[in-house]
Amino acid sequence: MKMDRPYLLITNDDGIAAPGIHALVQELLKIAEVVVVAPDSEKSAVGHAITLSDPIRVTCFKKANHWVGHAVSGTPSDCVKIAVGALLDRRPDMVISGINLGSNAGINVIYSGTVSAATEGTILGIPSIAVSLATYTEPIFEPAARFASQMVRIVLSKGLPDGTLLNINVPNLPESEIKGVRITRHGMANFAETFDKRVDPRNRVYYWMNGVKEELQAEDDV
Repeated sequence: MKMDRPYLLITNDDGIAAPGIHALVQELLKIAEVVVVAPDSEKSAVGHAITLSDPIRVTCFKKANHWVGHAVSGTPSDCVKIAVGALLDRRPDMVISGINLGSNAGINVIYSGTVSAATEGTILGIPSIAVSLATYTEPIFEPAARFASQMVRIVLSKGLPDGTLLNINVPNLPESEIKGVRITRHGMANFAETFDKRVDPRNRVYYWMNGVKEELQAEDDV
């Protein structure tokens, strides 16, 4: 590999087998050297948690017998920490987290493992972005991956202010139907949460959380 190509660390919270991260990697391989360090299973909504009381295990993950990356037993933030601190042979030029299935807007950014991984990169002084696709059904990842690649090139060229990351939400549309880019402020929309009380076959009570997202204010997030 050419050493003058950017060196990018890719992670997510949907897990290393998720289609979003694979679409992102395939696009970024066109412009950079890429290394994947991602959770070995879905770690959505774990926020910025890190692992302190259990060992962190790292295994090689392959898809169709081809090496893809390092699968980590910990959280998305663990992935960034262990990648930079132990696994990589040099410091990455950027951290890119995603592509998440579902948007990360409003109060969700606090809970989001996707955004937290990018935040961890920023804490470590590495320019970082989080990329999410605004759907949970019938995702079209390729337009979001191409837009992420454009943003990576811009950030590599122009940099980011210290302590700043980009949280990018892309509509689930063909590129021809996406009307442009808007930079906006972080909104405060929350979920109206409810808890369904249920009983399992052994007559033990458990709860399942549900929620409906509140309406965003004008100019918030998206």
